[in-house]
Amino acid sequence: MIIKTSTKHLVDQIDFAAYQEKVNEVHKSIIEKTGEGNDFLGWVNHPFDYDKAELEEIKKWAKYVRENYEVLIVCGIGGSYLGARAAIEAINGVVGKGKPEIIFMGQTFDPTYTKQCLDYLADKKFAINVISESGTTTETSVAFRLLKEMIEKRDGVEMARKSIFATTDANKGALLTLAKQEGYVRFVLPDDIGGRYSVQTAVGLFPIAVAGIDPEAILLGSQKAFEDSTNPDLAVNECYKYAVIRHDMYTKHKLAAEMFITYVPSFVQIGEWFKQLFGESEGKDKKGLLPDSATFSTDLHSLGQFIQDGTPCFFETTLYLNNHRDEIKVPHDNDNLDGLNYLEGVTIGSIQDKAFEGTIAAHTEVGGINNVVLELEGMNAFNLGYLFYFFERACAMSAYLNGVNPFNQPGVEVYKKNMFHLLGKPGF
Repeated sequence: MIIKTSTKHLVDQIDFAAYQEKVNEVHKSIIEKTGEGNDFLGWVNHPFDYDKAELEEIKKWAKYVRENYEVLIVCGIGGSYLGARAAIEAINGVVGKGKPEIIFMGQTFDPTYTKQCLDYLADKKFAINVISESGTTTETSVAFRLLKEMIEKRDGVEMARKSIFATTDANKGALLTLAKQEGYVRFVLPDDIGGRYSVQTAVGLFPIAVAGIDPEAILLGSQKAFEDSTNPDLAVNECYKYAVIRHDMYTKHKLAAEMFITYVPSFVQIGEWFKQLFGESEGKDKKGLLPDSATFSTDLHSLGQFIQDGTPCFFETTLYLNNHRDEIKVPHDNDNLDGLNYLEGVTIGSIQDKAFEGTIAAHTEVGGINNVVLELEGMNAFNLGYLFYFFERACAMSAYLNGVNPFNQPGVEVYKKNMFHLLGKPGF
């Protein structure tokens, strides 16, 4: 099992049998695509049904970018960049390795961030992957307009056309129209898969492949997660077990938030992807857990006091690696002024393991905080693909158990309408 949902650190035990009938019902609606919002259930079978020819194109053009450019700019917001960024950092690390460098734009209006990126790119040979279903998402479109102008003025229109890759709807939208006019290489965001479920499509797989990560391994991992979700029996389905725990914490124990915990700095962006996935899927009709995230032991020195002794409004979900990729041993120091010679020869991974055990004990036994631990075998492209699908499937189950449509986001449109009105956009 790639991910095991451990319940041994739950303060309040859950009667899983009481949920089985409802889980069976929701499972059937997911598999048969009869649940609310079923127009966006294409992700369910996508690990098997993906466009094989497009995957070959993704690999071909990713190789082209790696061999010819110093930087790839991923221009998108929300699901159009979070999954790719999460994957690239989880596999390659926060510092990154090799070329090209991956930079993200189009996810903010901040002028300083935007100018710093443009200044940095001034003497770099860069390619652009602009990602938008419609081509009119304001943050992304503003950034892309700036990048397109910059590369056309510097390198010429013909070179720019060879350096821009568009991921968008197959049949409609402003970006599709532009891509056809300019002859950009195009990849497809399937119209039956929403942005926050799109990391295993070209939306995520092209930048992931450019970063040197095998996109096919991501899909194979998702296939395995699909297979492990086939039987809805909560005694064997680790994914649905996690969804039920979330539902029980929310409905029975009246908790307001879920704190997603990792112990790996390169997993921070997995937490950001997690927050969008669950926040946009469940946060509607005045329902849903607030998804939050923290990285231990780092955040134990900032949020630790509140988590231990503050308002008991949340439970913790810890994504924990059973196997560390790297091992570094604590060296000997003759003076031992820091008093650490008792750790001489001990690996930092072992220290982290003990920090995890000590933290779990403090939070559960003293703090009374429910903890569910998702034990991950190790981090590689296959396991990451598994993790993505595991959370997508758990999110759909959890949202349906809450009685909400997991695949719309009506609340997001309110701020946009207000902003457009204030900016004087025609029609608003």
